[in-house]
Amino acid sequence: MDDAAKPTKSFGGRWALGIVVLTLSFVVMPFLFWNATWFGRPITDAQIAKALADRSHPREIQHVLSQFETRIERGDTSVRKWYPQMVALSKDPIDEIRVTDAWVMGQDNTAPEFHQALLPMLNDPNPMVQRNAALSLVRFQDDSGHVQIVSMLQPYVMSAPQSGVLATRLRPGDIVNPGTLVAHIELTGSADAAGKSGAAGKAAAKSDEVRANVPGTVDHWLVKDGATVSAGQPILALAPNESMAWEALRALFLTGRREDLPYVNAFVRGANGMSPQVAVQAQATARAIHDRTNL
Repeated sequence: MDDAAKPTKSFGGRWALGIVVLTLSFVVMPFLFWNATWFGRPITDAQIAKALADRSHPREIQHVLSQFETRIERGDTSVRKWYPQMVALSKDPIDEIRVTDAWVMGQDNTAPEFHQALLPMLNDPNPMVQRNAALSLVRFQDDSGHVQIVSMLQPYVMSAPQSGVLATRLRPGDIVNPGTLVAHIELTGSADAAGKSGAAGKAAAKSDEVRANVPGTVDHWLVKDGATVSAGQPILALAPNESMAWEALRALFLTGRREDLPYVNAFVRGANGMSPQVAVQAQATARAIHDRTNL
C-alpha cells in the first residue's frame, strides 16, 4: 500500500484537550490559591481550634483573628470563648500575629481583658503593633497611646541595623509596606575587604538587608548611597501612609490635644498623593480639638 494513501493521525482532539486543561489551570489554580489565602473565607470552630493549636502556620492564625473580628462586628457572642487565646496571642513571638491581634482586640471595647492586654503592647518592639494597640485603646476611651498616634502623622525615620556601607534601592516617591526591602548594608570584615578578590573577598564582605517595618512613601535619604553608616544611625525618612494618617486623624478627633494641631493642620489642605477624604477628616479633627479645648 502506498504510504501517501495511509491516513495521517490527527492530534486535534489531543491538542484540544491539552488546551482546555491548560486554560482551566490558569483559572482554577489562582482561585484555589486565593480561596486558601483569603481571610474572608469562613472557617468552623474545629478549624479555629486546630489553627490556634498549630503554631507552624501563622497565616492561619491571622485568618482566625480576622474571622474573630467579623464575628465581633456582627455581635456574635460565641466568639468570647476564644478571648483567652486572643489575649495570649498578644505575646506571640511572630510580629504579624501581634499586629493583627492588637487591631482585633480593639473591636470589643466591653472586654476588660483586652484593655489590659493592649497596654503592654504600646511598648512592643514592632512599631505596627504599637500603632494598632494605640488605636484600639482609643475605643476603650484610653489615650495611653497618644504619642504613637501622633507619630503616625509625622515622618518615620528608619535607622541602620548594622554598621557598614549603605546601598540604597529606592528613590523619593516610592511606596513601601512593612517588609519592603529598601536597602542593603555591606558589612566588611576588614578595612581592605572591598579590595580583596575571590573567596577571600566574599568571606570578608557580607550584606545585611534593611526592610521597612511601617507603610509609607520614601521622602528622602538622610545619608547618601555608598556612605558608611554606623548601627542605629538614621538613614531614611518615610512620609506617612494614607491609611495610617486616616486612622490617626479619626482617633485624634476623639482624643486630640491642643499641641496636636500643627500635625493635624498639615493634612487640612490635603497631602500629596492622598485622597480628599483625608483632608476632610483633618478639618473635622481640627474643629473637634478647637471645640474641646475652647480655642
